[in-house]
Amino acid sequence: MPVLFVGHGNPMNAIEPNRFHRRWEALGRELPLPRAVLCISAHWETRGLYLTAAEHPDTLHDFHGFPGALFDVRYPAPGDPCLAHRCAELLAGDGARLDPRRGLDHGAWSVLIAMYPDANVPVVQLSLDTGRAGAFHYRIARALAPLRDEGVLILGSGNLVHNLRLFEYHDPEPLDWAIDFDATVRERIAAGEHEGLIDYAGLGPGAALAIPTPEHYLPLLYALALQKEDEHPVFFNDEVTGSISMTSIRIGGGSP
Repeated sequence: MPVLFVGHGNPMNAIEPNRFHRRWEALGRELPLPRAVLCISAHWETRGLYLTAAEHPDTLHDFHGFPGALFDVRYPAPGDPCLAHRCAELLAGDGARLDPRRGLDHGAWSVLIAMYPDANVPVVQLSLDTGRAGAFHYRIARALAPLRDEGVLILGSGNLVHNLRLFEYHDPEPLDWAIDFDATVRERIAAGEHEGLIDYAGLGPGAALAIPTPEHYLPLLYALALQKEDEHPVFFNDEVTGSISMTSIRIGGGSP
């Protein structure tokens, strides 16, 4: 199966038929149908590693200040406790544990509702231990590599640039530093320079603005870690709105 990193951006992208939502719809049609999805979302931060293990995970509305229509959304995709156990086995050395109560946050369902609107693909989420450095996330992602051959689509969901404090909702004009940082990261990805991306604080003066907190950037490292030597990343939705990058990457499985 291919591997994805998707810039999910504004939660309203889940229900607005905009260019991002339409591209996610097309992606769902273009990809081979996975047996299940393993999602690493910016919106499940933990100490230690956890996996959702509910048979029927709830739809979490982990945001505020949005229209009621967004809170009305339910994404009733089934869970996959067997996949959760499989992931826990692969990550046993790092003490991964199962959480039978955790639902799906909007980092997962806002994208998957467009890709798989029938909610017919089981979904498991792996939490982000944001107290650990980038090298930790890259390493544990490598341990998940067998899942690609088992029909599992691994999806990192975040944003390369994510600074809500500097985001102006009424002015989506991209900020110069955000454009520059997004371009720097894309150049490193295209060149296969993963070491510099793992140690993201060294990506230049824009890094502190682009990644004020690590949770939206770290899911990228899961996709990069699973890239094979003969695979080339393909970018889509590659644009910046204000201080948020929607740049997304597909690795493997041909061109989107």
